Amino acid sequence: MLLACTTPVGAQTPDDRATTLHAIHQLENPRDLTRAGPRGELGAYQFRASTWQMHTSEPFVRALERPVSDEVAVRHYEWLKRGLAAARVPVTPYTIALAWNGGLTAAITGRAPRAARDYASRAENLAGVLRSEMLVASVR
Repeated sequence: MLLACTTPVGAQTPDDRATTLHAIHQLENPRDLTRAGPRGELGAYQFRASTWQMHTSEPFVRALERPVSDEVAVRHYEWLKRGLAAARVPVTPYTIALAWNGGLTAAITGRAPRAARDYASRAENLAGVLRSEMLVASVR
C-alpha cells in the first residue's frame, strides 16, 4: 500500500514532538543506563545539569527516573521550539535535534559543529522512520 504524505516539507505535524523526542532518546540512551555520561549527563535524554535546572527545580538525580526525564524533555523541546520560531528558523525534527545537541544559538546562527549536524541528521532520519511506522500502524 502506498501512503502519500500531505504535510509540506518543514511543516510541523502533531506527532513531531513525540517522534523527535523518541529519536533523541534512541540516540542518547536507548537502554536507559543509569551511569553518568562523560560530561556528567544523566537520564534517558542525557541531560546536563545546567539544562535540567533550566526546566525544573527537581534534583538532577531525578533525571534517572524516566517519567520525570520525559517531562523535562518536553519542556526543553518546547523551549527550543519557541527559540527557533522566534528566530524564524523552521521548527523541524532536524533543527530541534541540532539545537538539542549543538545549542540553540549555534542552530540559529548556522554555527553548529559538524558532530551536531551529523547528530541532527541521524535524529531526523530516525524520527522519519518512527513517523512512518506510526502512520502505517494507524492505517491498519
